[in-house]
Amino acid sequence: MEKNIAVIWGDCSSPEIVKQTLRVLDKVAEKYGHTFHYTDAAMGGEAIDKYGDPLPQHELDKCLAADSVLLGAVGGPKWEGLPGEQRPEKGLLRLRAGMGLYSNNRPAKIWPQLAPASPLKPEIVAEGIDFIIVRELIGGVYFGKHETYTLENGEKQAVDSMPYSEHEIERIGRIGFETAMKRRRKLCCVDKANVLDTSRLWRAVMHRLQAEYPEVEYSEMFVDNCAMQVVKDPSQFDVIVTENMFGDIISDEASMITGSIGMIPSSSLGDGTRGLYEPIHGSAPDIAGKDIVNPTACILSAAMMLRYSFGMAEEADAIENAVNKVLDKGLRTADNMSEGCTCLGCTAMGDAILAEI
Repeated sequence: MEKNIAVIWGDCSSPEIVKQTLRVLDKVAEKYGHTFHYTDAAMGGEAIDKYGDPLPQHELDKCLAADSVLLGAVGGPKWEGLPGEQRPEKGLLRLRAGMGLYSNNRPAKIWPQLAPASPLKPEIVAEGIDFIIVRELIGGVYFGKHETYTLENGEKQAVDSMPYSEHEIERIGRIGFETAMKRRRKLCCVDKANVLDTSRLWRAVMHRLQAEYPEVEYSEMFVDNCAMQVVKDPSQFDVIVTENMFGDIISDEASMITGSIGMIPSSSLGDGTRGLYEPIHGSAPDIAGKDIVNPTACILSAAMMLRYSFGMAEEADAIENAVNKVLDKGLRTADNMSEGCTCLGCTAMGDAILAEI
């Protein structure tokens, strides 16, 4: 199979992790008879330095022409003083909008070898943490109407609206069901239907979709209860689907219970199979150029790309199994180092993962 991948190298430490990820993709291509073509696309600080714009149209066009996009991370102290519209992060928002990415998919998985790093009790971790949060990305309160005005008594009042239409809910709900079909076939819709009209509409649409996926065990949970259950019994979850703000909060909570953000990948999807794949961590400017940043989350993001955009499940398994074997050998990077293990740099960790594929 032949695929075109747009590569956004990112800022600060990001090129280091992207380099290792491309090495892994090349090894997979060689082993399984694929061809991956890479097109460099500038975004964030790199694009600001080159073009004075965090995402020029010609760079977005490269991403739109690709089968999927691999991203390191953008931003850093060098660009923090710029006006809001010119900051590196604006490039990411434009990229999501330009690619029509309305679904953010973030796994929360603890590797058994890293269990001691979780803040949860060992007996809870022992039950397993392996679920994915499917978050609606371009609707809800973040994209609703925002107003601040003065009342007759002189007091200021602010109002933020949370709009959702049926088609917005249906498209993200369908991704939730489809994701569950590729996993353990359990889906939980997280909302606040006892209070919010938007949540009640979510439930109505999800019930219609449920009839199309009889193989999936479907449930619903209020968001406040979900926040508690994620730390009380995370093993109960397989796929969580939820609206933008709830997903923003729950996914950050979920990432912390796994013990290391250096191990967590993510994807953003829209219609079709083209997606944006990136680690959840930032660009780590404090360790840039030192060859100590952890490349694993970026490498696992590439595995997600193979699985969810390219339909290469066996190839994705090969990468994930290689990471598991490396951890079994006690090989770590500085961010998840523990007693009795061997600390590797970025390149050496890439070498170790390559050796197991």
